[in-house]
Amino acid sequence: MSADPDAPERVVPILLYDGGCAVCRSIGQWVGAAALVVPPGQGIVAQPVGDDPAALRRLNPTLGIWDAYAVVHVIMPDSSMKTGGEAVAEVLRRLPATRWLAGCFSFSVLGVRPFQMILNLAYNILDDIRPLLGCDSCGRSRPWVQPFARLAAWLRSLGKQMPTAQPALHFRPLPATTQVRVPPNGL
Repeated sequence: MSADPDAPERVVPILLYDGGCAVCRSIGQWVGAAALVVPPGQGIVAQPVGDDPAALRRLNPTLGIWDAYAVVHVIMPDSSMKTGGEAVAEVLRRLPATRWLAGCFSFSVLGVRPFQMILNLAYNILDDIRPLLGCDSCGRSRPWVQPFARLAAWLRSLGKQMPTAQPALHFRPLPATTQVRVPPNGL
């Protein structure tokens, strides 16, 4: 059952991502391309959050636009949501190329899902370092990442100051006055 009675019924989950983030946009495009080979009703739809809070409320009335920008969300067909590492695991379950890997995230030992915990940690680290990877919309990086950000900025500045090497020619060009004769048979 859909949260909005006027909204059409969805049969596949929707991956919401920050379209202004280069990292999120790349992942969203990869998911969209990978989902093209999935039979109808079994895949996932990748959709940037956009800037229309009303459209987002139609998908899920409890999701605020800034919350949607802050962390990746997968809105399930029943309007429930998965976020962060749980959302990533759901995406991996829906794509044929990664379905084999996604089973490990459900593996449980004494009620603990160790692989899901590792995925959650990896997502949190990626979320923290997105500004280092070229995301202008993610704001400032977390305090533990800022020394790495300064180091990356310093290394980029070194590259701008260093002269670029000219490529070496692997052949000697013919002088402009030299004419090359081609035999009439083309050889």
